[in-house]
Amino acid sequence: MTGRRLAQLGKIPVSELESVSPRKAAGLKEMEIETVLDLLTHYPRRIVDRTNQTEIAALSEGEEGVVTATVTRSSARRLKNRRTMAEIVVRDDSGTLVCTFFNQGWRAKQFEEGQTVTVFGKLSMYRGKRQMANPGVDLVGEQTGRIVPIYPQSGKASISSVEISRFAKNALDRAKDFADPLNERFKKELGLVSRTEAFQQVHDPEAPDAWHTARRRLAFDELLRLQFKLISRRRVEAAAANGIAHKSEGRLLEQYLDRLPFTLTADQQRAIREITTDLAAPQPMNRLLQGDVGAGKTVVALAALLVGVEGGYQGAFMVPTEVLAEQHFLSSHSLLEGLMVEDLKRLGGERSLMVDLLTNRTTAPERARILAELADGDLDIVIGTHALISEGVDFAHLGVVVVDEQHRFGVEQRAALREKASLDPDLLVMTATPIPRTAAMTVYGDLEHTTLDELPAGRSPIETRWLSSSRQEAMAWKRVREEVAAGHQAYVVCPLVGVGGGENEEMPEDPDADIELDDDADDTDDTRDGTLQRRLLAAGDLETERRPPKSAVEERSRLVRGPLEGLRVGLLHGQMPAREKEPVMSQFRAGEIDVLVSTTVVEVGVDVANATVMVIEDADRFGIAQLHQLRGRVGRAKLVSWCYLLTEGEITEPAEKRLQAMVRTQNGFELAEEDLSLRGGGTLFGARQKGKSDLKLANLKHHRDLVIEARRVATEIVDGPELRGSYETLRDEVAVFVSEEEAAFLFRS
Repeated sequence: MTGRRLAQLGKIPVSELESVSPRKAAGLKEMEIETVLDLLTHYPRRIVDRTNQTEIAALSEGEEGVVTATVTRSSARRLKNRRTMAEIVVRDDSGTLVCTFFNQGWRAKQFEEGQTVTVFGKLSMYRGKRQMANPGVDLVGEQTGRIVPIYPQSGKASISSVEISRFAKNALDRAKDFADPLNERFKKELGLVSRTEAFQQVHDPEAPDAWHTARRRLAFDELLRLQFKLISRRRVEAAAANGIAHKSEGRLLEQYLDRLPFTLTADQQRAIREITTDLAAPQPMNRLLQGDVGAGKTVVALAALLVGVEGGYQGAFMVPTEVLAEQHFLSSHSLLEGLMVEDLKRLGGERSLMVDLLTNRTTAPERARILAELADGDLDIVIGTHALISEGVDFAHLGVVVVDEQHRFGVEQRAALREKASLDPDLLVMTATPIPRTAAMTVYGDLEHTTLDELPAGRSPIETRWLSSSRQEAMAWKRVREEVAAGHQAYVVCPLVGVGGGENEEMPEDPDADIELDDDADDTDDTRDGTLQRRLLAAGDLETERRPPKSAVEERSRLVRGPLEGLRVGLLHGQMPAREKEPVMSQFRAGEIDVLVSTTVVEVGVDVANATVMVIEDADRFGIAQLHQLRGRVGRAKLVSWCYLLTEGEITEPAEKRLQAMVRTQNGFELAEEDLSLRGGGTLFGARQKGKSDLKLANLKHHRDLVIEARRVATEIVDGPELRGSYETLRDEVAVFVSEEEAAFLFRS
């Protein structure tokens, strides 16, 4: 491979460039740009086509555009809630434009009267004035007649976009050619330009199309490095693993399947075949089982555990909450009752299959008995929470580990359970939150994937309605009363436990978390909120402010005195002591509670077939995944069911899209793709993993095809001895871009 390797550029200080003075080098260091590689991977966030400028008056409402104008006034003022709003007024020969910035008071000092600036954004009308909310505003001087790259810049570090562009061109002149891990065949198959052309065109584009083509190639490189690391590490760990080749005649599994009171779906049958094949191999199984709500993952998981038990090993089934653990234990006990396992220590050579439950509410005597039976090998399957990884829990022969709702466990918690085995146990991780294929291949690139997207026969569709006013809300309570009168039950879910926040709070996931801004948006969260009126409302600058979210405690009190008076209304939330939770759930399962008012503690694992109505209060405050999971608590039998999404007052544009998607489809995989489109891919390494390793250009929303191709190419390079040059180039790059800690985080998650 000829040309400069990226690893070499990572060793050259940016101060060696003749265009970078010591003062500018210090400023670049504040921006975490210390090497030539840092500089060349500090990509422009957008480009401005100075060959085709637009006048202010030519822009239509809702249209995005670029205008060059002169600053006539700048000011800042403080709003409610300690927020600030800066205004920059610019003018060209055709008219005036007001640029408004929230929580960016420094903008008022950034520009002076008389300066010429380029403004990029979406035009809106407010009180008869043309304006843009949080536009991109750049000092681009007199760079007319060319394509101008606009970089993330820093006023604090006194580094402008124009300067970064000049530094990058200087670096390109010095580097000239770049080593390319892709041979001509790969580039032709994928329709990608060379890496040298990509770097040249991303920093000094000849045309907009060339800039987008360059970004696509560099985005592919980011994904290729990540897949290369995952696949290489997977090969190494597989070779070093001390796995278990489970020897099973399948009699126990056959007994279990024959006794099931229902017919398996084709997806479940395929999943069991894939898993039993994995278990028979000497390498440890690492498989992700994802399925829509109610697709029957638990039945498949029990099949995996039974294969291990018949071969003489124990199984552990770890779940995130006590409610879910108890639900799994009850359903497992029912499905496994009557099964016999070989035990040469017993008269007759066999005994009943032993299954038990271990959580933090297990009594001391029961815990002591369970720990003794696990250590002696007399307990075949244990179902529990993180109590399974606590000190003193030892297994005689742990062979199969199942982790349900695995995303709710930390990396170290999942690893801790596997480390309780003397040999490397087989691992099945499950999620009822469908994951888009590209996200699964990236975040879970080391796992084999099995998908259940076929629901068991007899499930009735759930009619979902979004109700946004008090008058409409009455429809939901009317339906609840009708269903209770018919002998059925209902859930009401609120985002908070009680009022006042603080320790009282049990908020759902941030529904807008991990949103990645579009490539041509500014680096501020306010760009995604829709109209200026919504932003002013959120800022508290209009008379109407968003009311606080409803709490389960207060809502139960309101409902029993009003819409649901006379019904048996229970309360369940995560801050209740364990001794109080289980009686409530037991009463609800037994039909002794008509309506259960709850927080998201019922999101997963609660299976009450008689429940036919789900009412979600403040539904705009929940993410798509949570809304889908909560809706899945009803419709679990042949009974027709309803889900009502309640909102009040103004809600954000992303929230509107989430609720519209929920009404439109019940398919969890479609909703997962919609969620990815709305939220973006976020970062792969979590909030605590920052810096070079986050994908800068690759986006799971925009580059789904590249994820798939990157995995294919990485596999071919890792396994193909004839591609040694590509292998060495990628290996050097991965050492720079993906640390061992970050790779371990991904690999073990």
